[in-house]
Amino acid sequence: MSNLTKEEILTILNATDSEIIQFMAETAKYRENNLITYSKNIFIPLTEICRNDCGYCNFKKSPDNPEAIILKTKDEILKDLKEAEKYGCKEAMFAFGEDADEEDVVKLRLREFGYDKMIEYIVDVCQMTLNETSLLPHTNGGNFSYDDLKRLKEVNASMGLMLENSSKRLMELPAHNKSPGKDPTLRLETISNAGKLKIPYTTGILIGIGETKEEIAESLLAIKDIYDEYGHIQEVIIQNFTPIPGIEMENWAEPSFLDMIRTVIAGSLVFKDTDVSIQVPPNLNNDTAQIFLLCGADDWGGVSPVSPDFVNITSPWPGIDELESLTNDAGFELIERLCVYEKYINAEWLNDCLLEKIANLS
Repeated sequence: MSNLTKEEILTILNATDSEIIQFMAETAKYRENNLITYSKNIFIPLTEICRNDCGYCNFKKSPDNPEAIILKTKDEILKDLKEAEKYGCKEAMFAFGEDADEEDVVKLRLREFGYDKMIEYIVDVCQMTLNETSLLPHTNGGNFSYDDLKRLKEVNASMGLMLENSSKRLMELPAHNKSPGKDPTLRLETISNAGKLKIPYTTGILIGIGETKEEIAESLLAIKDIYDEYGHIQEVIIQNFTPIPGIEMENWAEPSFLDMIRTVIAGSLVFKDTDVSIQVPPNLNNDTAQIFLLCGADDWGGVSPVSPDFVNITSPWPGIDELESLTNDAGFELIERLCVYEKYINAEWLNDCLLEKIANLS
């Protein structure tokens, strides 16, 4: 297969019976080694306030919720980072609700801390991480303007934003109809701007939220087009929707096991001639994770020994030993990576400060 067309991707996404086995075998032809990577990280939610209200979201909390993280202090963050250092974590993954500073409670807290905008605080938190710990910042906080991305580039080894899906139709469904930041036009612009700025980047798709197979194919191709233009996408996540009690979509059907298999195969073959990794979150697929390695996936993503997955709070990460065992059992070797992939560790992509931090880690 050369570059896949939409029709060829749809053939994979609609495959049944022995066709699925044949496509699985096809992914093996393009695997350069038997290495499966992961990043040992700490997941730190800076705030759980968000302007979006996704139907599948378990992360966002209301400002009047007494348990909500309005804004973590630097002291709290540094304490968490120092704990992560003890466990050998190398990635500080900072997540937060999009445009949280549109809410008065966050604005007030920022002013108490001496800041006007969330972007100023994020940049300082990342700089503190570089100055006072050995960890590398990785920021994932929704859409950013070009100028804000430019500022974040200087203090982040990598960044990320899930495309989820390129179809505007999903803005009419429960998943996104109350989430202006999930407009795919905005998301594709953010991902493209990251490419223009040469930011090593993670993106991906979310399946099971009402999309069609045609929209999955179009979403994979949209990511591939951006990668072809800028070369900055280091990994593509294939993530399955998982219902959680209390969310708007708690009774929504999750994607089938075979739908995940077909989608991982499709993603693997779309990016087969690139060095883009295909990532499947192991904590969302506890009993089935191994099969995705046989479908072309080669990365488990960030796995933390010290913090939960705050976005999927009911799905704990496997321990590193457990992850290694299931990886080995499938015939592969687990190795740790940094949040920035090796091909981007040079002066074309990272500044001297980040290169020096990475050299010290190595």
